[in-house]
Amino acid sequence: MATLTPTPDIKIACTNVNKTFIQKGKQEVPVLDDVSLAVRENEFLVILGPGQCGKSTLLRIIAGLETPTTGTVTLSGADGVAHGVEGPGSDRGLVFQGYMLFPWKTVLGNVEMGPKLRGLPGKECREIAKRYIELVGLTGFEDHYPHQLSGGMKQRVGIARVYANSPQVMLLDEPFGQLDAQTRIFMEQETARIWQAEQRTVIFVTNNIDEALYLGDRIVCMEGKLPGRVQTVKDVTLPRPREFTDMEFLRLRQEIIDASQLTL
Repeated sequence: MATLTPTPDIKIACTNVNKTFIQKGKQEVPVLDDVSLAVRENEFLVILGPGQCGKSTLLRIIAGLETPTTGTVTLSGADGVAHGVEGPGSDRGLVFQGYMLFPWKTVLGNVEMGPKLRGLPGKECREIAKRYIELVGLTGFEDHYPHQLSGGMKQRVGIARVYANSPQVMLLDEPFGQLDAQTRIFMEQETARIWQAEQRTVIFVTNNIDEALYLGDRIVCMEGKLPGRVQTVKDVTLPRPREFTDMEFLRLRQEIIDASQLTL
């Protein structure tokens, strides 16, 4: 297959990505097999699949934290010029499942870390941080420390911190997996609201079908076993905000469930 090249409409292109890990020095474990996909500018793309299907490894390759064994990942820069992903970069921001906050810093201190590392003046760093703290709904908690926050609030700080660093692409790796069901739904609603308020290209990894349908413009469904392969890609044209009880939502949900059972 020819290399997929980013265009003004395509932000990220993965072409024939394969990944094999070596365990104990000699045993090969294939994790991804010939994965190709294109992510559009400002699209909310969801990668959906059960545990141990390679979806987080694919996200880490896009983030530059892992290198593909074979294949390429290219990214269209702010200037529109495509370049290969060869490592982490400020053009991509990653939100992990764990909260990954600095416990000795306040909410404000955590969120303004990225702008400070970029060398921006202190006043500008604070203004940027306060803007994104407001965006995620945490105004009034600027001086709180992580241990004083709920799980959902910690994850909102993590999202604000990534946004404050002004990445072109947001990468979220099962960010709500540790939350209770009620908080998870609230965070899904907040994520959709934040993305609509300030659109970026988003790649969101999850094992939850309802979450994928609620958030995604498109859903990349992975086969439920290693090595990970793309089973199908579904467009989600439901209007926003979405309802979990909408008949079309439920129809698509059942369609994905039925297809998933064939590959588990």
